[in-house]
Amino acid sequence: MLSMINEAVSFIRSRYVTTPTVGLVLGSGLGTFTKEINIEAEIAYNEIPHFPVSTVEGHIGNLIFGVLGKKKIVAMAGRFHYYEGYTAEQIVFPVRVMKFLGIETLLLSNAAGAVNPAFHVGDLMIITDHISQLIPNPLIGKNFLELGTRFPDMSEPYKRHLIHKVRSIAEEKNIKIREGVYVAVTGPTFETRSEYKMIHAMGGDAVGMSTVPECIAAVHMGLPVFAMSVITDVGIREEENVITHEEVLQAARDAEPNFATLFCDLIRQL
Repeated sequence: MLSMINEAVSFIRSRYVTTPTVGLVLGSGLGTFTKEINIEAEIAYNEIPHFPVSTVEGHIGNLIFGVLGKKKIVAMAGRFHYYEGYTAEQIVFPVRVMKFLGIETLLLSNAAGAVNPAFHVGDLMIITDHISQLIPNPLIGKNFLELGTRFPDMSEPYKRHLIHKVRSIAEEKNIKIREGVYVAVTGPTFETRSEYKMIHAMGGDAVGMSTVPECIAAVHMGLPVFAMSVITDVGIREEENVITHEEVLQAARDAEPNFATLFCDLIRQL
């Protein structure tokens, strides 16, 4: 594992020598956020040793380096999911690489379905906590002390001081935000009506197929994490409840301007 991380890092540094301080993972439909970045280098995933390759529409599949808000950043334009056939360890490999490249903060985003009946399509939800019992934990297996402790504490997976910053930005910019618990599932199927109800009953406000493994790996390595969901569909409703990936992507694109404002201002304040 460590040798694979070091090989990937060495290759990336052969193409881009500057150390990024912020890492960003862009979820489904949020790839055009890269227009906010003054891009200095762009590397396709399939060029990087041991990197998985994104197979999902809406995920570009490039590692992007540049400047945003006077901060050097590295952004994943496209992530990896358990339902693509990757192991949990493969899913979090890029996060570990970004840590070894030098990032000090990790920002995560995703498209998610609402199970909180108060939420609506287009809402932005700060993830305050998550439930991860429905997907494999990326730390299962041998623990490498160079990455982190065997039993990392998860009492504050999403840092309160970062959440507070985004609350303040949203208030200043008059952007409506939600807060809630994100529940990760394997996918690729969208949930049944009964599954939505179960997720809501167990304390979830939104459900999706990503983010949690990346957060766990980051916390394991001591990285502060902030995460936000774009609510792209509503799971619990009485009328016909048919959800398509195309609708999810469009809803994410529609919400992207407010998402970009919040993330850009947060990066400037880090």
